[in-house]
Amino acid sequence: MGRFQVVGATVVDGSGRDPADVTVAVEDGRIAQPGASGERLEADGLTMTPGLIDAHAHLGLSSPIEPQFSFRLSAAEIAADIFATAGAALDAGFTTVRDTGGIDGGVVTAIAKGKVRGPRVLSCGPVQCQTGGHGYYGAEWEPTELWSSHHIPGLYALSMQSGNANELRGNVREAFRRGASFLKLCVTGGVVSAHDQLTDTQFTVEEIAVAVQEAAARNTYVTVHAHNNEGIRNAVEAGVRCVEHGTDLDEPTAALMAARGVALVPTFAVVEQLLRDSAGTGLNESIRDRVLGVRERMAEALAVAKEAGLRIGLGSDLIGPGQDRRGEELRLRAELETPMEALVAATKTNAEILGLSGEVGLIAPGRQADFVLWNGNPLDNPQLFSDRDNAVVVVQAGRIVKDLR
Repeated sequence: MGRFQVVGATVVDGSGRDPADVTVAVEDGRIAQPGASGERLEADGLTMTPGLIDAHAHLGLSSPIEPQFSFRLSAAEIAADIFATAGAALDAGFTTVRDTGGIDGGVVTAIAKGKVRGPRVLSCGPVQCQTGGHGYYGAEWEPTELWSSHHIPGLYALSMQSGNANELRGNVREAFRRGASFLKLCVTGGVVSAHDQLTDTQFTVEEIAVAVQEAAARNTYVTVHAHNNEGIRNAVEAGVRCVEHGTDLDEPTAALMAARGVALVPTFAVVEQLLRDSAGTGLNESIRDRVLGVRERMAEALAVAKEAGLRIGLGSDLIGPGQDRRGEELRLRAELETPMEALVAATKTNAEILGLSGEVGLIAPGRQADFVLWNGNPLDNPQLFSDRDNAVVVVQAGRIVKDLR
């Protein structure tokens, strides 16, 4: 379709305004002013939202985790799982994802060229980790320098290890060489960790600032994996733009983030995934014990962040082969906020955090024509977001990439 018009849908434009029954026109891949010309796409009874954005995705971790890390899966199988997850994300209504660690540049290129189905992907490439910190899954006996042999160039690269600021500078430059469009550092321990605790802090302010400097030189930014307040404060002092997770965020730290304009991306769906079936992700069952209490603390942190006036995005952080319910993140957020607030976080706010606010995130003239037609109204029933079959039509950059009508 060169030019077409969507007629009959209830439109929720992503701005937070009330839904409206309006005609939406698409021309040359962008939202256009409605007119008399163009084919008609009948959407009676359906609800239109902007294409959803997942600000914390791990396409490269689409296989069972520990078998993938320990050379028990072929490159072919890992690739098949990555591309299947990418297609499933698109089918669930996610037209854009920010991949926060796991894929190498070749995956981004393959999807962008249309060789496989998938959302628009922004990627940090390999995550930047302190030697032996979160993101390192080698055995204790394995020399650090062997970790990069776990990578499959062009396909999969989970993390790079740095023992000091100079090594970090070299590694972030390597990440950009391999196609990264932003950087991610781990500045605290993690839930899915092999060698640390949530209370650990990782990298110094001075080390984090090196990554910020290198990102700024390329007109981009740093986001950080962070669960505890000391790690968050270190990152904010160093100049990062965004914090992922923020599980134990307190009021003084939230105030510091607000003063520096730092965004937060909470991640609830992965917590539910790990509580429900940690073994299904290909991880040791002991991970389940580490996640107990995290959801409640993250919910408290969300309330603290809202009170502080932070910009709050939305990310699923799903890992392993069970990534077919990506929209579960909106349902979980709708329970803690309102369905409209969850939708705005997944569209307008996420576009701002990703640096795409002029392109996606809203249904408005001039924006790229990324939108979803839902079977029912997810503002009345957020459970609709959880099942990708409820995304009846998905349009990405003006192309109909899914149509179940």
